[in-house]
Amino acid sequence: MAVEKPHGDMSNFEVYREARGHDNPDASEYEELAADLRAVVDGEVRFDEYAQVLYATDGSIYKAKPAGAVMPRDRDDVRNAIKIAFEHEVPIMARGAGSSLGGQGVGPGCIVLDMTTYMDEILEIDPENRRARVQPGVVQDHFDDAAREYGLKFAPDPASSNRATIGGGIGNNSTGAHSVRYGITDAYTEELDVILSDGTEIHTREVVLDSPEYQGIVSKDDREAEIYRTVRGLVEDNEEEIEDRYPNLKRVVSGYNLNRVIYENEAGEEVINLSKLLVGAESTLGVVVEAEISLVSVPEETALALYFFDDLVDSMKAVPQALEYDVSAVELMDDEVFRMAAESDGYSQYVEPIPERAKAAIMLEYDSEMVEDFEDAIGETNDRFVENGDAFDVLEAYTEEDQGKIWKLRKAAIPLLMSLEGDPKPYPFIEDATVPPEELAEYVQSFKEVLEDHGTSAAYFAHAGSGTLHIRPILNLKDGEGIETMHSITDEITDLVVEHHGAFSGEHGDGMARTEFNPKMFGNDLWGAFKELKTAFDPEWLMHPGNVVYRDGPEDPGPENERGVGADNREHLRYGAGYQSIEPQTKLDFTDEGGFSHLVELCNGCGTCRQTDDVMCPTYRGMKDEIATTRGRANMLRAAISGDLPEEELYSEQFQEEVLDLCVGCKGCKSDCPTGVDLAKLKAETKHQYHEREGVGIRDRVFGNIDTLSKLGSALAPVSNLGTKVPGARKAMEKVAGIAPDRELPMFRRESLEDWYDARGARVSEAEADRKVVLFPDTYTNYSYPEPGKDAIRVLEAANTHVKIPDDLGPSGRAAYSKSMLDKAEKRARHNVERFEEYIDDGYEVVVVEPSDAVVFQDEYLDLLASPEAERVAAHSYGICEYLDVHRLVEELDLNESGEPLTYHGHCHQKATGKDHHAVGVLRRAGYAVDPLDSTCCGMAGSFGYEAEHYDLSRQIGQRLFDQIDASGGTPVAPGGSCRSQIGEEYEGNPPHPIEKVAAVVR
Repeated sequence: MAVEKPHGDMSNFEVYREARGHDNPDASEYEELAADLRAVVDGEVRFDEYAQVLYATDGSIYKAKPAGAVMPRDRDDVRNAIKIAFEHEVPIMARGAGSSLGGQGVGPGCIVLDMTTYMDEILEIDPENRRARVQPGVVQDHFDDAAREYGLKFAPDPASSNRATIGGGIGNNSTGAHSVRYGITDAYTEELDVILSDGTEIHTREVVLDSPEYQGIVSKDDREAEIYRTVRGLVEDNEEEIEDRYPNLKRVVSGYNLNRVIYENEAGEEVINLSKLLVGAESTLGVVVEAEISLVSVPEETALALYFFDDLVDSMKAVPQALEYDVSAVELMDDEVFRMAAESDGYSQYVEPIPERAKAAIMLEYDSEMVEDFEDAIGETNDRFVENGDAFDVLEAYTEEDQGKIWKLRKAAIPLLMSLEGDPKPYPFIEDATVPPEELAEYVQSFKEVLEDHGTSAAYFAHAGSGTLHIRPILNLKDGEGIETMHSITDEITDLVVEHHGAFSGEHGDGMARTEFNPKMFGNDLWGAFKELKTAFDPEWLMHPGNVVYRDGPEDPGPENERGVGADNREHLRYGAGYQSIEPQTKLDFTDEGGFSHLVELCNGCGTCRQTDDVMCPTYRGMKDEIATTRGRANMLRAAISGDLPEEELYSEQFQEEVLDLCVGCKGCKSDCPTGVDLAKLKAETKHQYHEREGVGIRDRVFGNIDTLSKLGSALAPVSNLGTKVPGARKAMEKVAGIAPDRELPMFRRESLEDWYDARGARVSEAEADRKVVLFPDTYTNYSYPEPGKDAIRVLEAANTHVKIPDDLGPSGRAAYSKSMLDKAEKRARHNVERFEEYIDDGYEVVVVEPSDAVVFQDEYLDLLASPEAERVAAHSYGICEYLDVHRLVEELDLNESGEPLTYHGHCHQKATGKDHHAVGVLRRAGYAVDPLDSTCCGMAGSFGYEAEHYDLSRQIGQRLFDQIDASGGTPVAPGGSCRSQIGEEYEGNPPHPIEKVAAVVR
């Protein structure tokens, strides 16, 4: 059956650009090429400077400026793009999510085919035969979600599966933690539709050697026939070398798969299947446009055991012993991973159960298809490793929630390590070499000695059960000496791997990092065979040249330089000895991040911002465009401060609108990005500097001063609410201030929350109260929707809390901050901190109904003021549900029975700062059945959804939330005023704030 795309019919950046009136000119040297491509490609063709920056990097240490990017809509677009590329003698390559760690996601001067924008359909799932047909841009987790309906999945499971594509996995021959049981991608790639360098399309599948079908293929005088004849000849002529040189391991991702292309099928016939050869070829032989893959069943249950060791080498010695049991995964994490996780806002909770003394841990997974009784199985390994081995403790996990926390920690290891402070980082260049598991301990010891000889250390983690360790030496690649050390370490470690008859890559492929060393692993005969193979598929060597195999000299086809790309892993580095960046004077405090430029450079390109769970990055989900990712924005900022873009580009209208204005400031990257690239903070600072030079526009002034306008609107209500009903008023607002005419604007209340409180007074005196709070009257609650504020007071008083709303506070500054009016935001922060300090001295805590205002006290005030006073206020500030939860006040309330099902949508800012769970806990203790949605951002994001050019995108982002509300079926609740407005427009009536539901059951 065909499966609908998970993201639906997405809007696109080109539509947005056209609406904004931007026309990016092609880079001058590629104007003719781009024009020829546009004439034959229905998809998008981008050859401007922005596209060149966005596609110059991937998840690796490399940077290579492409000619431009093409987003093909179908196989005809791919074919036509390849033909045009070869007419112009320009190299071309295919790319998935760009999460590659070996540099195979980039190519100097290449046309990059981005397969993720349109070619991302699940064409068919055939549960009876356990097969599926997909386009290359399908994200693996999206596919697995669809296949789960039939109890099936695609077996290879890279840690990046929530954004990595199946096509990218085929190009890279990817795998993951479960290769111990399932093997790698080539085992599950059955048939492929591939476009070759001359535009020919071939369908690769099992072909019985010397059968009529085979004879029919090779008897022709065409490219396909030449490929079949060449491949068979190379395999037969090099049979002994293939047997000797290819390691006998579950994971070999180095070189071309000459060892797997001819084999005996289930019927006992000798077959040739070029699909197995194209897997891992990194688009150097052709471009996959459709794949038929085989699937495996999903185990109904799993269990984990995490064993802790005092010594890394001791943990390695336990790996071959672990493989004696029926395990589906054996993973390693070391103390460096634990340390980095503990220091990360987003991952510290997952490392809490890890003993402090642990230097390493191996994780064993059991599944119900292999083990009947988890407790008995884990009991056996406990006996082996804890009672009678070197492990000193074990952490057992049987529930999906507990296992999920451990897996999240393990999968975050790679990007987490890149958040190390300073220029030295644990870089990937030889980090996925693979050796027989029984030799791991000796290999690791020798690896450590090599690093010690070079005066550095590394982090150790990953797939110990398959003999694949991710070992990342810590080096400064902005320094010439560090670069030379990288090359020297790679040379020595590849020698060490050859000694252990291992593979230079067991997961992340060759790319720019390891292609140089393939002759060492495979020897002269196979190296020559690789070049002959490459030439048969791609006579001009223009299909992603320099990956897997490179030009040795003038006798080989390809680029004119004596040795092509891939011949030296020191070339095309993202940074390098000549890298320099500007460190601007900033309004915000970037001390904790090591400076503005360091925060920008923390982006390592891992692509986590392309995921579709958690919070970030909502505009990417709405646009499906690289420029809308956190990575894309960080890359653009880095280009602007390092000279890859013209010096003044940062202050151009186009940069502001296309790069910065599409960031909704959800703060999701602050927690979800494993390296902590806080794009919302970078945006606030950069736009502030733009305002300093160019001034603040009318609309930004309106929204940045919304508190003043709301106060006036409340004073004039209900007359003020009639303004938008005057004929032509909405069109005028759009023309003058750029406010979307289709949006319902907030209504103003004549009686504000402050007015109501002044008339009512406190019902619990200071003298009789158990605690005292200042309830901050945020703008939306105060002037537009006072009910949550009133209910917050009632609930607090029911828990014997004295509540005060002072008349000497000013606006929080959230609105001014969100529009990068940082001078105004700082002024308001300074005023409020002085007032709050007085109340805190008198024993009060600060409580806020609106989440974004609570978080501005807890977070942004620290950046605006960088003072001990701001830190004190942050420590004493709470969202209303957070306050109730922390002090366990619900338990003190006299409540009616409820049981009403609620569908909870949390606020992005509270999700990003780890505060969102409090509301769920409070509602559950109040007697409600709560379904907390993984709904990310609502799409309104303060003023974003009111802005005319962002209206459609705002609704598109919100569609995920709407779909989840429909599926959940409970009464929607949401703490954020913007969120309630977005939901209210969809469902004709704003949902309640959680505190209103708590108040409803208080007797």
